[in-house]
Amino acid sequence: MDRGPQRDATGPLLTGSKGIAPIMRTRLPLLVAAVLAACTVNVATAHAAPPEIKIMAERVINCRNNANIDSRLIASTLARSAEGDAIVFDGTCLVTETIPLLGNRSYQGRSRTGTVIQQADGANLPAIFASDSYLNNSPTTGLAVSLRTMTIKANKETNPEAGDAIVMRSWQSFIEDVQISDANRHAIRLTNLSANGTELTNTQVNGRIAENQINRSGGSGLFVEDTGNSVTDWSLEDNYIAGTGGDGIEMDNAAGWMINGNHIYSVDGDHALYANRLYGSSINDNYIEDFGTIGVVARVQGGAASTIIGNRIFQNAGQGGTFLQVLGNYGNAKAAVNSNTIRGRGLGIGLDYQRGSADSLEVTSNGNLVSEVEVDRQVGEGVILNPGVLRLGQP
Repeated sequence: MDRGPQRDATGPLLTGSKGIAPIMRTRLPLLVAAVLAACTVNVATAHAAPPEIKIMAERVINCRNNANIDSRLIASTLARSAEGDAIVFDGTCLVTETIPLLGNRSYQGRSRTGTVIQQADGANLPAIFASDSYLNNSPTTGLAVSLRTMTIKANKETNPEAGDAIVMRSWQSFIEDVQISDANRHAIRLTNLSANGTELTNTQVNGRIAENQINRSGGSGLFVEDTGNSVTDWSLEDNYIAGTGGDGIEMDNAAGWMINGNHIYSVDGDHALYANRLYGSSINDNYIEDFGTIGVVARVQGGAASTIIGNRIFQNAGQGGTFLQVLGNYGNAKAAVNSNTIRGRGLGIGLDYQRGSADSLEVTSNGNLVSEVEVDRQVGEGVILNPGVLRLGQP
């Protein structure tokens, strides 16, 4: 699997003599001196100008909580920045323009309370932060960025035509320790599409979204949008996602993802967690409370195997629905579904295994605690229940 944009690396070509004839031994000092002199001339010619050295700078933006000033301050600071710089937001920034995430830079706040990025009333921005490759409609992914330690107030009540809080289209990128509230659409949108719909021609992989607090999104807390096969192999860990109008987490492509330790609750949409195209993926140790129709949907690909282990899925408000559904997408899909805890209020289906559009779906289904539902486990045609294998003393 392609893991991301590739970089060519070239080095010096070293050559040497296979040997020196005996007759030349007496002339060896002169020969060595001549070779060294030639090499010295060549090296001096090739490296006459040393490469420019870029020094990382911390560029602080002292926001004024002023819609007429703050976006101009941010734009002028980014225009002066260089790769390797740390962009530091201080105070409350009232923004009227999307903030571009230029590659190979970090964007950080002082703390969640010390730095607040707020969409100004009536700005109706398509995004508050967005990758430069998204804004520039590039066919390739943006370079690595990190966004950390701040609060983003998307202010949907006074921005009814706004879009997402964060649009990420950069590889090897991080969103951590960010509190996002009241996005009109999605809090975080990870996408292979640009602003005008240009698809990526390479991959957007190896990022991390962790330890964020997401509240009251009009759409999903996280939406992974992938019309091709570019947005794979990320980590989604230890996030709190609450009060979403759509799904808690909605993923077009969950191949290679680690979806672990998230707390998703009070979901008004159909699914707390919808994960399509699992391929060597994990959905482990998540805590889900209250959802529309299905707690977890896991659509599994053939060719690899995925794990769904140790999740806790509850309906506290007396609703029914399906708590955990596993479906096959293609080929011979395989998943381990073990040690999950499911508890309802007398309604719904605990575990639902369906072949879907795959040739077969093979599931190990062990150690799951399912209680207070109408149907503990439902198994469709073409599903193979594997009891699992335990061989003591063997690897």
